[in-house]
Amino acid sequence: MAKYAFFLGCIAPLRYPGVEKSTRVVCEKLGIELVELVDASCCPAPGVIKSFSKESWIAAAARNLALAEEQGLPIVTVCNGCYGSLFEAAHELNHHPEVLAKANEYLAKIGKKYNGTTKVYHFAEILYREVGIDKIKEKVTKPLEYGVATFYGCHFLKPSEIKELDDPENPHMLDDLVEATGAKSLPRKQKTLCCGSGGGLKAAFPNVAKEFTKTNLENIKESGAQFIIDVCPFCHLQFDTIQGDLGYNIPVLHLSQLYGIAFGMDEKELGLSAHVVPVVL
Repeated sequence: MAKYAFFLGCIAPLRYPGVEKSTRVVCEKLGIELVELVDASCCPAPGVIKSFSKESWIAAAARNLALAEEQGLPIVTVCNGCYGSLFEAAHELNHHPEVLAKANEYLAKIGKKYNGTTKVYHFAEILYREVGIDKIKEKVTKPLEYGVATFYGCHFLKPSEIKELDDPENPHMLDDLVEATGAKSLPRKQKTLCCGSGGGLKAAFPNVAKEFTKTNLENIKESGAQFIIDVCPFCHLQFDTIQGDLGYNIPVLHLSQLYGIAFGMDEKELGLSAHVVPVVL
């Protein structure tokens, strides 16, 4: 059984516990063991902390990486922001000795050390590359017939030159994962547009952020999608909480929740009551 240190992040356990629950259930059914990453902190958010102090960002990330290293495990996360922050920090730390040495100066003050060995993965990446579409199809007990809009977000695929997951401008990974459940990924315009919430944009320029979200919702509605399927709780939060202000009501599901439905989880386990936009299955 493949084993990973499960990095929860901030939003999923605090705002959408159903995302965490469905991830745990889905992983167990697919033969993936999730181990608690005890005492983990914020990733920290790449578009905010890194913008103000790269040293603080990489030191905080190094601490999380060190925790996984102590357990001898790679990290898996269900959040694009956490994935982006930890993956990029690990890349710098694991490939640049001078950066690693500087981070360890900070870590030494709290009795920690990072040796530069931790690998970081996204939940969707593990499903696609390690589990595989065929095995996922075998585990589906409730084939789905939804037409959906896949939402990749910003930090899942980019920077593409170091992640090398998919074509960043015309991706198909998430579409393939969705269609393994029987659902249909519907084509639409501007498929890789930002949700509007990343990089501190929502906090600094809320009206600009809202326009990004509105454009996405217009395109998604035009596609005829019944659900938005995301791979990031931050994107999830943006679409779920702002739609009422914009006059839309397209339900939002994290990929883990979509899989949970296809694997037979009930609405309570999926945590659908925490969603602002009602989800009717």
